[in-house]
Amino acid sequence: MEAYRSPIILTCVGLYMFLCIVIGIWALKRTKSTQDFFMAGRDLGIAVTAFAVFSSTLSGFGFVGGPGLVYRMGMSSVWMIICVIAGFTISFYTLGKRLRLFAELGNSISLPDVVHLRYKSKSTQLMTAIAILLGVLGYLATQILAMSVVLRDILVETSYFDTISLEACLIISCSILVFYSVTGGIVASVYTDLIQGAVMVVAALLIFLTVINTFDGGFTTISETIYADDPEAIGPWGTLGMIGCLSWFFVFGLGGAGQPHVITKMMMNKRVADAKYILPVSAIGYILAALLWISIGLAMRALVLSGQHPELASADAAAPQFLQNFAHPLLAGVVFAGLFAAIMSTADSFLNIGTAAVMHDIPKALGWKKSKNELWWARFTTVMITIFAAVFALYTGDLVAILGAFGWGTFAAAIVPTVAIGFNWKRATPMAANIAIISSLLINFVVKLFKISLPYGIDVGAFSLVISLILFLSISFASTPPEIDKDVEAVMDM
Repeated sequence: MEAYRSPIILTCVGLYMFLCIVIGIWALKRTKSTQDFFMAGRDLGIAVTAFAVFSSTLSGFGFVGGPGLVYRMGMSSVWMIICVIAGFTISFYTLGKRLRLFAELGNSISLPDVVHLRYKSKSTQLMTAIAILLGVLGYLATQILAMSVVLRDILVETSYFDTISLEACLIISCSILVFYSVTGGIVASVYTDLIQGAVMVVAALLIFLTVINTFDGGFTTISETIYADDPEAIGPWGTLGMIGCLSWFFVFGLGGAGQPHVITKMMMNKRVADAKYILPVSAIGYILAALLWISIGLAMRALVLSGQHPELASADAAAPQFLQNFAHPLLAGVVFAGLFAAIMSTADSFLNIGTAAVMHDIPKALGWKKSKNELWWARFTTVMITIFAAVFALYTGDLVAILGAFGWGTFAAAIVPTVAIGFNWKRATPMAANIAIISSLLINFVVKLFKISLPYGIDVGAFSLVISLILFLSISFASTPPEIDKDVEAVMDM
């Protein structure tokens, strides 16, 4: 079977892509309006919503960058996972019920819609939409580039496609993404997320078992090998240190409540009461999927230190190298399919909210007339955003990396004060929200653009979130309490 490793991997990835196409065709019949295209008619069950939440969070970073981070920094990365779980909890308890009720109250199809319902401010609605669009462009471009790179790496291993270009792989992967996103909108996205989440969990569990069997003594041997080289790496804080690890709480813990591609899923479930069931399913799914993240990173570091594998040219090569050299061919195929699932589950979510920002949110905030054929224009905008992001990914060099890196922090710093706090605190004002959003955009972009290093390993997203929170709270306290509609106030009191 080893001789057929590459064809097996290619077949698994091909079957997964074919399944995405089938779901897109099925979802076409269920997508009859913009409400369906962006909100799935607010008719999703517990399992679909839960898997959509966690699979949107676990992007290609978790399957490629995550193992590389563990390989390089040791146990530091575990705190990122812990903080994400905390973020799920914070998000659901602060926003799960209110977002769903606000969406129903205002018949909303996007996050800026419910922001306008809360603040009664077109400027706040516009600033939220702009922040979402800027973060989406970087994130979506990096996900598209990741899909293309992974597909090319798979294809060049076969004798049939050894000279295929990155551009050709980009066209193939984007075509699949666009097809099911255009035909089925968010309906296709969430149901492919269900499949994608299941693939990720299965792949992670199988890899975890493989890692255990790679060493005599399992993780005990792995830990001892790493400890002998660098005790800090296997320690509770890894090589990053305590302050750096704890700063991730602001980015991935509090910041989790500011990720629009995640929290908008909370507006789509059929029943308000489902939130309490969606939370544990999402958290458990993410923990299981993150096993791949941790186990491959630690295993490859131990394999290199023990002389069983040469030093990696790049930390991000940890996952591909482990799959190519130590995993069963069929397992490698499932994991590579899981990698595509992780990337596409995030990409389709960003594509949907980016389309909403361009086609619905920004025009509505500016007072433009509603399009006569809104669903057609939504589909057209989806195609155009994908094309723009694809070109952006190929030809803008380091700028993509800059925007992709600051995307999560931008979302966190811009949306956590405005949404997570503003939807729970009646004193929050539109001016405070606007300044918090503007400050977060400026801080994140300047720090990333000029490659400014913060002391003690503090993440820029954490820093910008703290600043935006301080500004948001202080301006709100210093301002006259805003008038709130009685219906909105009733939801906030629940």
